[in-house]
Amino acid sequence: MTLIELRDLTRSFPGPPEVQALKAVSLEVAAGDYLSITGPSGSGKSTMLNILGLLDRPTVGEYRIDGIVTGALSEDERAAVRAQRIGFVFQAFHLMPRRTVLENVMMPTLYSGVPRAEREQRARDALSRVGLGHRVGFLPTTLSGGERQRVAVARAVVSRPSILLADEPTGNLDQAMSREVLSLFDDLRGDGLTLIVITHDPAVAAHAERRIRIIDGRVSEES
Repeated sequence: MTLIELRDLTRSFPGPPEVQALKAVSLEVAAGDYLSITGPSGSGKSTMLNILGLLDRPTVGEYRIDGIVTGALSEDERAAVRAQRIGFVFQAFHLMPRRTVLENVMMPTLYSGVPRAEREQRARDALSRVGLGHRVGFLPTTLSGGERQRVAVARAVVSRPSILLADEPTGNLDQAMSREVLSLFDDLRGDGLTLIVITHDPAVAAHAERRIRIIDGRVSEES
């Protein structure tokens, strides 16, 4: 079943000169796919992430999630789809240092429609899922880099999204910690989550089932 569909999608930024960050991109991603997106700096990877995450709109073309034509949605409707269907993981973790691990993971549930009575248990379940059920009361600053990224993954999946977008998720981690995160991604994919990982690391890209490369705004799929 097609979950994500891009049709002749272009994103331009006004100049002078005008810059086309994405050029006539067409792409289909099925539910449960594991996709990596690579490309040189300035190739359009970040623009692609922002479009996929409903943080930006295409200039031309269409983006559908689960059949929903996102271009027709208001900003409030886009925010609701983003909160309910999309989880984000970033290189820099973006955890709140003065909030406990549990409080950090609970944050998205405030905006995604999770009933108040379920929020803490959902967060505890997500932390157990990433192997950090014993760290709920800790502050992020006391954790290793790998543990902080696993907290970030728990926060991304606590609202049970259908899509996880990860931007350089191993960029701040050593090899051993990177392997931990990639193993976690394999587990999440096994649960039916659709994974899209933007990375400059060939080993991380190769871990995905499908590999997409962006060069000068144009997309090609590697066999």
